[in-house]
Amino acid sequence: MKVHGSALSTAAQRVFACLYEKELEFEFIPVNMAVGEHKKEPFLALNPFGQVPAFEQGDLKLFESRAITQYIAHGYADKGTPLVIPGKQMATLSVWMEVEAHQFDPVASKLNWELVFKPMFGIPTDNAAVEENEAKLGKVLDVYESRLAQSK
Repeated sequence: MKVHGSALSTAAQRVFACLYEKELEFEFIPVNMAVGEHKKEPFLALNPFGQVPAFEQGDLKLFESRAITQYIAHGYADKGTPLVIPGKQMATLSVWMEVEAHQFDPVASKLNWELVFKPMFGIPTDNAAVEENEAKLGKVLDVYESRLAQSK
């Protein structure tokens, strides 16, 4: 297994976390995003959208971190931490995976950009964007907290 990406990419980190949970060995192929390697061949042959990560296993080539993690979770269900559960429980888990993808991640990613990456690259933080996204993230986390309060 090979994972092409950047250690700083939260999407790539999602794949790494899944691989580590499943206790699987893989080769990390660094992609230098600072010089645009992700927007050129040969990387575009792995992900035509020019985003990291990309995954290879033999003739299987995948992109989109959540699709990669689903492949790993299902394909290696018998290894490491169980990440797939049967029946109705999996349906509920799938709902919350979608919530993470569409409600939590977009706002958390914007905050990550403003609070971590911009300072790292010497770009001024947009405090209005931080304030706006902190409020949005607060609402999402309130929903999480409400749901978790009803669950073991």
